Amino acid sequence: MPRTRYNNLDNVSTDKTLKQFKQWREERRRKKKDYSYIIPNSEPQLDYLLGNKEETSITWIGHSTFLIQYEGLNIVTDPVWASRMGFQRRLGAPGIPIDDVPDIDVILISHSHYDHMHVSSIRRLYGSGTQIIVPSGLARKMMRKGFQRTRELKWWEQLRIGDAKISFVPTQHWTRRTLFDTNTSHWGGFVLEPANPREEVKRQVVYFAGDSGYFRGFAEIGERFDIDVALLPIGAYEPEWFMTSQHTTPEEALQAFVDVKAKLMVPMHYGTFRLADDTAREALDRLEADRRKRGIPESAIRVLLHGETLRFPEA
Repeated sequence: MPRTRYNNLDNVSTDKTLKQFKQWREERRRKKKDYSYIIPNSEPQLDYLLGNKEETSITWIGHSTFLIQYEGLNIVTDPVWASRMGFQRRLGAPGIPIDDVPDIDVILISHSHYDHMHVSSIRRLYGSGTQIIVPSGLARKMMRKGFQRTRELKWWEQLRIGDAKISFVPTQHWTRRTLFDTNTSHWGGFVLEPANPREEVKRQVVYFAGDSGYFRGFAEIGERFDIDVALLPIGAYEPEWFMTSQHTTPEEALQAFVDVKAKLMVPMHYGTFRLADDTAREALDRLEADRRKRGIPESAIRVLLHGETLRFPEA
């Protein structure tokens, strides 16, 4: 039986030719880059994180990995505590050592690329009650690895876990873990909303964008949800001619922030692994320059350190 192959909106292709890979390799050889800037680590608020069951909080572990405390749940996105990715060493220590992370209720996986789905990390986080939410086409693979409490979502589908409503939304990307499984599972982001909203308590609506090139889907997400906080990727964009369909530049990430109509942007997907030719300093400098150019308030973008926690007290 032929395997299902998933696509992007408008069937936008992310395929690359061998000639393009060779061109990138030649360009990389000629570049001189300063990779000395390392994102600092903040002392994690472990006592708070272990005891918090009320407030929304967002802690950056690194890359696309966050610990999100939401509606009494401990949620981890795209778990990667790996010390290296392929031939590339991790550039800085994870924001929280994996053994210090609170018991995890939910793991959200945006797609199956290795820098977003590290099986060894998932095994260490997966407890007796942990549920894993994955895109269409990925649950069978997860169950074969022993993760029986895995549920699939299609784009725009949602489910309720405890007091949280979790929606799976489109991105523009692709995926592969072997030579033979290209795009046999889907990719996307997640929106967290309160399942039982109360007028007297304002809960943040959190959008985790996963990994994406810039596309019209951001605007549609902004129309469907009232987003407060958007976790958006700003790295792995260079060379732009090669990466444009699959990774946003900092400027495109800022446009995505405008498109989804969020109130606060938290940059991610930079400065943890050297996946492309851009540096963390370049990504942050370009983001800041475009923020100034657009006249977006400085307070609308929160750049976290590894291990830093963003807290949202009940309003």
